[in-house]
Amino acid sequence: MNTVISVLADAPKNTGPDFGKASPLGLLIVVILLICVFALVWSMNRHLKKLPESFDETLGGPDDGDTAGAANDDGVGSEREPERPPREPSG
Repeated sequence: MNTVISVLADAPKNTGPDFGKASPLGLLIVVILLICVFALVWSMNRHLKKLPESFDETLGGPDDGDTAGAANDDGVGSEREPERPPREPSG
């Protein structure tokens, strides 16, 4: 127990005039990280441009002819989910 206390109580050994200053290696690491962030943002923007503007189902699709009769049905045997109310904008 005395060893732990004496190690914790020791004064810092690196207290010279250059202690705590950044080195060129630190600058290199920061520049590399900035380049990586730029590449990730650029890649994400490319992927987001490929997405459709909306994921809502549109009417008049190729499957519309098969489900047109089911929409007027009383709901028995229908596999479609009930329509949800529109979401309120969060802000």
